[in-house]
Amino acid sequence: QVRLVESGGGLVQAGGSLRLSCAASGRTFSCYGMAWFRQAPGKGREFVSRISWNGGSTYYADSVKSRFDISRDNAKNTVYLQKNSLKLEDTAVYYCAADRFARRSAVYTSQTEYGYWGQGTQVTVSS
Repeated sequence: QVRLVESGGGLVQAGGSLRLSCAASGRTFSCYGMAWFRQAPGKGREFVSRISWNGGSTYYADSVKSRFDISRDNAKNTVYLQKNSLKLEDTAVYYCAADRFARRSAVYTSQTEYGYWGQGTQVTVSS
């Protein structure tokens, strides 16, 4: 059983920064790509960012490119999302997700490509 636990959400002013963490347990974390998705109130869940299993490649949605940075520490079984220059429209519940299959390096932005999900952490950006 794979377990993903997000942390680091909260209330932040526009223009501020926040770092989310996702701790994984239950399987060989270092073999799987990881991603962050978010769901704003009244909207569907959308892709935010992905990092390959070995950390060698990253990918971002256009809406967060140059503001967010995804990274991972395989020794700690943790993936991070550093969020800078936050905007009101970044308000959402943020979810981390683990790839369905090991050692895939292609870019996957669809939720169906991810087999495991955390419970989500709320990020609220205020003016």
